[in-house]
Amino acid sequence: QVRLVESGGGSAQAGGSLRLSCLVDGSFDDYHCMAWFRQAPVKEREEFAFLYTGTGYTRYADSVKGRFTISQGSAANTMSLQMNSLKPEDTAVYYCARDVLRFRTCAPPVKATDFGAWGQGTQVIVSS
Repeated sequence: QVRLVESGGGSAQAGGSLRLSCLVDGSFDDYHCMAWFRQAPVKEREEFAFLYTGTGYTRYADSVKGRFTISQGSAANTMSLQMNSLKPEDTAVYYCARDVLRFRTCAPPVKATDFGAWGQGTQVIVSS
């Protein structure tokens, strides 16, 4: 059983930075699509950053491209999200997730139902 644990949420001013981490606790193997999702109040859940472990392939939604960076952490079972140039509209609960199957490369289309392991979420608040 795999458990994902996020950390690093908090508050920042617009223009500031935050870094989130995701620990894969349990069985870890490579070649999974991992992703960050977020959900703001009264908005639909948004998938915005993807990392295919094993090759390092990444992909971003336009809403965060150029500002956020997803990467594998220094430990193989960790993933990070560096968020720079934060905007108030980045305020949301952020979740990391892992694809249930190996060898799906994160290439679109990607469905939230592909992801069977989710973290508990961490709150990010960006004030103007």
